[in-house]
Amino acid sequence: MDEHATLPSRQHRYDGLPELSEARLYARRETLFLVFAGLFLGTLAMLNILGITRFIKLFEIDFDAATPEATAFAVAVGVLPYPITFLCTDFISELYGRKRANRVVWVGFLLNAWVIGILWVGGVLPGWEQYDAATGEMVRDAAGRVPVFYEVRALAFGAVAASMIAYLVAQLVDVHVFHFWKKLTNGKYLWIRNNGSTLVSQLVDTTAVILITHFYAKALPISDGASVWPQLLVFIVTGYVFKAAMAMIDTVPFYFGAFRLARYLRLPPPDAVPHPPAAASVEAGVG
Repeated sequence: MDEHATLPSRQHRYDGLPELSEARLYARRETLFLVFAGLFLGTLAMLNILGITRFIKLFEIDFDAATPEATAFAVAVGVLPYPITFLCTDFISELYGRKRANRVVWVGFLLNAWVIGILWVGGVLPGWEQYDAATGEMVRDAAGRVPVFYEVRALAFGAVAASMIAYLVAQLVDVHVFHFWKKLTNGKYLWIRNNGSTLVSQLVDTTAVILITHFYAKALPISDGASVWPQLLVFIVTGYVFKAAMAMIDTVPFYFGAFRLARYLRLPPPDAVPHPPAAASVEAGVG
């Protein structure tokens, strides 16, 4: 979608639908954009806190009966809502164009930095915690734990360090591949650009997050008695399969939503053949 096509001075005419005023059309388009951008950014903020605070065991498989432990397939709790971010960027890419989608991605990156900044400031300002005079370390409770804020802070630092790098690369890959497939198919086959962009970007994201979370944050539940790389591969495969399954599922709401929302916003349908420059200039006067 050409970004200029979303201007309220341009609206596509659909049979049976009335032409809208520029003010009403502008309100529709900007409100829907705020919904997608807000859902995208709100999900990111939630992921920064939840992130790797807990891992959910999906299932176990005992590949070697001679060993006491089975191989557990698990995903971080922060992974659960993450696929919605790719659905949001796909909707924004389809309805509002590549530039707006990239802007939202960059704002999300800055949001990650903002969350880290607040967590850092909240940890260095004076509070009521007790410190050991000999070691200078924070006094732990009877269970050997520091206050909850500092546990969440430490996990969030590890999660965000991983996600900031992986997120930026993966989301920009998602937007780029989405428009690559759209150009390659001349705007046809909506399901290809939706799934193709998401599957590629989520492979990048999953691999980066797992590797950074382990080697930098040391936060994965890795067994010391087994080789590290096979365990990391299990985390990558499990996370990617989960995200890929969610990507396949979200094809249905994206496919039907893109067509219905294009009508609602008076934009050309997703599978419309792009107009040549002369025809586009004529349509610009509509409304």
